[in-house]
Parts: sequence; structure tokens; C-alpha cells
Amino acid sequence: MRALSASALLSIWERGPAQSPVQWALALLDAANPDMPMEEIDRLSIGQRNGLLLRLREWTFGPHLTSVTTCANCRERLELHFNVSDIRAAPEGEPSADLSLSADGFNMRFRLPDSVDLMAISGHSDVATARQALLTCCVLSISRDGEAKAIDELPEHLVAMIAERMEQADPQAHIQLSLACPACSHEWYGTFDIVTYFWNEINTWAQGVLRDVHTLASAYGWRESDILALSPWRRQFYLDMVTR
Repeated sequence: MRALSASALLSIWERGPAQSPVQWALALLDAANPDMPMEEIDRLSIGQRNGLLLRLREWTFGPHLTSVTTCANCRERLELHFNVSDIRAAPEGEPSADLSLSADGFNMRFRLPDSVDLMAISGHSDVATARQALLTCCVLSISRDGEAKAIDELPEHLVAMIAERMEQADPQAHIQLSLACPACSHEWYGTFDIVTYFWNEINTWAQGVLRDVHTLASAYGWRESDILALSPWRRQFYLDMVTR
């Protein structure tokens, strides 16, 4: 994987409004991994995909992350500061293409969800329907006493066991932050989504860079490609001279 240039990031960003978050993630990884076939990127487990996005984000904007949330109990505004290393989760091993569980006489074979699966269920508006559709994508076989069974024949506690086993095998897929409110001491877990977080950063960065391009192009008549080729420090030096 390689770091992305300013022009590459802008090219990905300008296509973003017509895309979904899953497509944002895939576009970033496709540009950063020119030697990896798109089909392979599509089929990375969600944890593998998110791990690569974390690394790319660190290369792009550094290791430190800042976020804001609100306490559900007292509505206090909390500012969060943490590093990429704080949310990097090590899998129990190389994610297997085929996982299995046996309980209550049921034998279940399934695989980890990937980006293709997430796109397939994106049209479902409620969580229960989306979860059932994701199970349909990922469950390979179910049997009981040698007889094949349908997904809707699985008891709810076995569905929960499959979800737990997936999370254990691919922990980077679902990162939760342990949070505590300093005002009321309320404690809870908040989900961190690297895709939307990284994309929001790119969006803010892109708008700022394009304003810089406009300022320098207006002052010096330079082309966008020449301005983007400047290092951020050199670009800022010229901006400081223009705005004095």
C-alpha cells in the first residue's frame, strides 16, 4: 500500500457525493493499492478493510484523532483525543474464509462479511431485515442431525453466537470506544467508524486545499497541478506572502 498524493485524494473526493460510504472505502483502497485486484479489495473482511483504512489515514493526516460526542444522559459535549494505535485491534489470526460453530445439535458454517455484502444489504431500511440479509450472504450451510436447515430455522441465541464468533475473528470490524462523562459520570460505549471519520476529514481538507489553489492561482497564475505538487509547508509559505 502507498500514501495518496493530494491530486489522487481530490480525484477520489470529487466522486464522493454520488457514492455510498462503502464505495468511499473501496475507492481509497483501490487508489492506495494499485497492485491489488479490485476483486480482492472487495472481498477483504470488514476488519481487514478497516485496518488498511486506519493505516492510510495515519499516513495521510497523522496518528492523532479528535472527535466530538454528546453524553446521552446530561447532553454534555465531550471532545475525544486518541491515537490510531489505541483503536488498532489485532485479530486472533489470519481471518479464515470458513468459520464454524456447533451448538444444540446445529452445525453452522459461515464466513466473515465483506464490502460486497454491505452493498448488497444497503437497501434495507430496518436493522432486523438487514441482519437477516447479511446472514443470508454469509452463512454457508446449516444442518441438524445431518439434515439441512434454513437460516430462519436458527434459534435467536445461535444467531447471536454467529455474530459473536464473527466479531472475535475480525475485531477491527467493530471498534467501540469506552466513554465516561466528566460532568455526570455516565459511562457508555460509542462506535468508531473509520470510513465516515476519514471521509469527513478528507472533505474538510479538500475544501481547504481548493481554496488555497484558488488563492495561489489568482495571485500567480499557476496551474492546479503545480500548486498541488507543492509540499504543504511550501504552499503555506506562498499563501502567507499573498495574504500579508
